[in-house]
Amino acid sequence: MLPLGFAAFVLLGVVLVLVGASQAELAHALGLDLARSGVLGAALPLGAGLGVTAAGPLVDRLPRRPVFLGAVLLAALAGLAVEPKIGFARALAHVFALGVGIGVYDTLMNALVIERHGAASGRPLALLHAAATLGAVIGPPLVGWLTARGDWTTSFRVTGGALLALGPWVAALPLPAPPGAEARRSGGPAPPLLSRALLALAGVGFAYVGVETGVTLFCVAWAGAGLGLSPGRGRSAISSFWLGLLLGRLALLRLRRTVGVRLLVASGLGGALFLGVAVAGFALPLEIATGLAGLCLGAVYPVMIALTGRHFPAATGTAAGLVAGAAAAGGFCVPWLAGLLGDAAGVRAAVASLAAVSLAISGAALWIGSPQARLGDVARPEGAA
Repeated sequence: MLPLGFAAFVLLGVVLVLVGASQAELAHALGLDLARSGVLGAALPLGAGLGVTAAGPLVDRLPRRPVFLGAVLLAALAGLAVEPKIGFARALAHVFALGVGIGVYDTLMNALVIERHGAASGRPLALLHAAATLGAVIGPPLVGWLTARGDWTTSFRVTGGALLALGPWVAALPLPAPPGAEARRSGGPAPPLLSRALLALAGVGFAYVGVETGVTLFCVAWAGAGLGLSPGRGRSAISSFWLGLLLGRLALLRLRRTVGVRLLVASGLGGALFLGVAVAGFALPLEIATGLAGLCLGAVYPVMIALTGRHFPAATGTAAGLVAGAAAAGGFCVPWLAGLLGDAAGVRAAVASLAAVSLAISGAALWIGSPQARLGDVARPEGAA
């Protein structure tokens, strides 16, 4: 199962940077300003938010293989069907559909890993999400290489073809049935989800994916309009940011103790510090500053999902879907608002706002508390920390 998940998450990472890495070409082809570029880029996490949230109850109730296969095929077709002159509205629809597809299989794979590994799911989740960061690291130079040999649609179509190639693998792989499905069908009580912990984890996700998406979308614009650098330097900064995320997640694999709230707090503070350095533009090269910001933030998403599994072991898919849905909403709202701010006050203000949002990760993490502090009365596995 993990090899399939690794391949799927590498492609998920490529999808995450498609719009940002193509920003200059898309803006020229579709006549986009920063705000409309932000909306187009935000359509991906908006679709992913719908996908991860809707997938939660499906993953907890339905056979997993057809859900996974449908998600992969939807994302593949959305990439393969783009055309050079599709216009802004149709481009939004394709990017949104890509997000829905990857969002559904994101929640499915998260739930499968948590169910299999329980309280020890932090490291396998870090490995899975490291695959996504690997895809995002190689994505920008790959997009640049493909675009130079075609147009902005080439990278979308190649990614769609790679997603389509996952279909036979998904169809052939047996996946476990949802745990407790019989009890739910027989009318057993549903575990309560409304809690301080759920709201706080959702806040962490909202801020983190907002920063992740915003950095990916605005690095090229900041490099050019803000620092007088080439679009290639902006793409390199995107890759450096995602390389930092990758190294942060790989470092999480090396930790020999349980990680939790304190790591999230430190991550948000470190990300804010180095994004502030990127705004300053003189203390460090842009690629180094974004790379260090990514290194600080790398553990946030897998730790957030692992904490969700610890708090809600009886409804893993639904809880993870709700948290990831809030995260994806941040990926829509933060870049859109940052783009509006950038059009009004300059691209420096847009990037500076991302540093402020990184601080919100730390603030929300402080509110999570221990599992016993939640409002719902959900049992947790013996020995979970």
